[in-house]
Amino acid sequence: MSAARILVVDDEPQIRRVLRTTLASRGYEVLEAASGEEAVDAIRAESPDLILLDANMPGIGGIAACREIRQQSDVPIVMLTVRNSERDKVAALDAGADDYVVKPFGIEELLARLRAALRRAAPAPSVEPIDTPELRIDFAARKVFVRGRPVRLTPKEFDLLHQLVANAGKALPHRRLLQKVWGPDYGDETEYLRVFINQLRKKIESDPRHPRYILTEPWIGYRFEFPPEPPSPPRRPKE
Repeated sequence: MSAARILVVDDEPQIRRVLRTTLASRGYEVLEAASGEEAVDAIRAESPDLILLDANMPGIGGIAACREIRQQSDVPIVMLTVRNSERDKVAALDAGADDYVVKPFGIEELLARLRAALRRAAPAPSVEPIDTPELRIDFAARKVFVRGRPVRLTPKEFDLLHQLVANAGKALPHRRLLQKVWGPDYGDETEYLRVFINQLRKKIESDPRHPRYILTEPWIGYRFEFPPEPPSPPRRPKE
């Protein structure tokens, strides 16, 4: 198997050098970009397997670059940030990042996050396609249609939706969802779920503020429900 290609995006040469040396010593192929603009160009030219993206850079910045990358690619993105507030973490996830690591970080923590983002999910249990007039999901093809129109989901959004639908009607605890979608080292990052659930609702619900499919179980987690089919109109008696 060829080594994973990791694009390191940071405006500080010293940080890029340290990350290049560390990642290369662990067998990764390392690409570099010094700005968000360079990162967007590198996506088209180099097709990396993962992007390690600094959130605070001159130019368009990491958050804007993340949004732009998400318009064209589903590549995993791990954001590096010096800010540890929930607001900043949510901003990174909301822009399309799969995960984030706060500077200064331990290299083993960073490597664990990269492995989790790169890890191929175990074969998911077979789930029957959903085919209703409002929502159609082809799990084998990883395609979603809402009222006949295709909707693009990020890989994490799709994996989260898959877990919910595979357990339709059951309340899934936060920890179980996090470990199923992000990996066994996760469990307390409830803000991840809040952001991704909100994004899913915006994409598949006709009214995200009053969801019919993805429901909140207070203090527990989330549940997927199929809305009841509308009753058939009464048949008019024959004259």
